[in-house]
Amino acid sequence: MRTTHLILSVASIIALLLLAGTVDAAPMPHEEPPVPAPADGDERSVTVTDDSGKTVLIRGEPQRIVSLAPSNTEILYALGLEDRIVAVTERCDYPLATADKPEVGGFSTVNIEKVIAMGPDLIFASPANTDEVIDRLRSLGMTVVILDPQTIDGVLRDIELTGRATGQEEQASMLTKELRTRIGAVAEKAAANRIEHPSVAHVIWHDPLWVSGRGAFQDEVITLAGGTNAFGSVDDWSIVSLEEFITTNPDYILVSSGSGMDPDGYDAIYNYIINEPRLQRLDAVRNGHVYVIDADVVSRGSPRIVDALEEVADYLQPGATREETPAAAGTVQSPGFGVIALAGALFIIFLLRTKR
Repeated sequence: MRTTHLILSVASIIALLLLAGTVDAAPMPHEEPPVPAPADGDERSVTVTDDSGKTVLIRGEPQRIVSLAPSNTEILYALGLEDRIVAVTERCDYPLATADKPEVGGFSTVNIEKVIAMGPDLIFASPANTDEVIDRLRSLGMTVVILDPQTIDGVLRDIELTGRATGQEEQASMLTKELRTRIGAVAEKAAANRIEHPSVAHVIWHDPLWVSGRGAFQDEVITLAGGTNAFGSVDDWSIVSLEEFITTNPDYILVSSGSGMDPDGYDAIYNYIINEPRLQRLDAVRNGHVYVIDADVVSRGSPRIVDALEEVADYLQPGATREETPAAAGTVQSPGFGVIALAGALFIIFLLRTKR
């Protein structure tokens, strides 16, 4: 499904970007696993099956939670658990209150010693944290739940799973009900428009052109919003040639935000699409149907994926009220896009792939 040469090309860039390795070696025989901080309400005990298929027993109501992925952090905050979150990763940037939380390394460069020092009684991890880190944490007696939603329904299930694991079942139920109502409203409006199903391309990067294919969150967002993925024939996030992009001639083009090298930031992909002479005859360009969408909102498996759905639906469906052009140059970059634009973009693609 994913070709070897693409994975290797991304990996070569990632190796230059990652910070100094922070994954600890296996524990020495004399090491004693630390005892997690005791949780209140020890009479409570629940069992959940996480997205890796592992059954996890959670005793008590967790009071010291560590989140090792941005999407996990967003779910925890959405459930009102901010006071119980004791640490996050460097890439956990939403909501803004996460800036006050201690950090335990990067998304794929977790510092195990820092995690242990926080004394967590529950850790929400992601496959991108690597098997080595996750296995080591479990070997040290940590309770680890892996969240890895593959679809919007998967996001809703993970919200409910998180609520059960943390004793926030009622909050999770209320949140998923609200999100399902919003999704249903978009789907109903899209179903009423039985004639037009415009083709939509989502571009992650422009040199070369990376697009979202089937199996990606963006593909589901486009379809639910009433469109057809112009590149639904490719898998996940893939490279297409400029010639193929021109021949496909999408009705709408969505471009991820950020990636600018200017200190003030600018939307590099948007600027390329709008200014590249060979793309001026595309219907989307001629009709002013090129839109910037926040890279994090449209790619993270968090409640904000429904925000992305509503935004795209607003562009595609009759009666949309959004402006035909994005914010002026100077849009704040989406955190995680590095100073080196191309390298930063490829790093984001790497993270997207590891989330699948």
